[in-house]
Amino acid sequence: MAVMDDRKKRPEIRAFRQEDAASVMELWLKSNLEAHDFISGQYWREQFDFVKAALPQAEVFVWEAADSGEILGFLGLSGDYIAGIFVESRARSCGIGKRLLEYAKEHRERLNLHVYQKNERAVRFYQREGFRISSGCLDEDTREPEYEMVWRQG
Repeated sequence: MAVMDDRKKRPEIRAFRQEDAASVMELWLKSNLEAHDFISGQYWREQFDFVKAALPQAEVFVWEAADSGEILGFLGLSGDYIAGIFVESRARSCGIGKRLLEYAKEHRERLNLHVYQKNERAVRFYQREGFRISSGCLDEDTREPEYEMVWRQG
């Protein structure tokens, strides 16, 4: 009897590949529309091309389902700045966002991000994961208040 390779059974965090762009961007738009119902959907649609063009300049890690190869989540970094963590709605609260964040923490001593104050679920998530609110500001594009949050190793 052949022994099954364990690596094929586990979900995988891996670096973004250009062929992931369509799936990643679909997930980006869908997640933003769901998580930010206080911002016009038109705003996110207008940002789509800009974000798609910026993907190759960012450090993006995807969570790929081992069984289907489907991308269920991703995290984008620009230096120590988390541009976002996005998880497919049916896969939320299953540890994907947490694991993507842990992966980023393994490769950085410090991380920071902005999160809309009205996105209370995300604020609580980041606080649970060791981030603290360092300041408040206003997103100039959306006119929505945000928190800047920071995590430091140790």
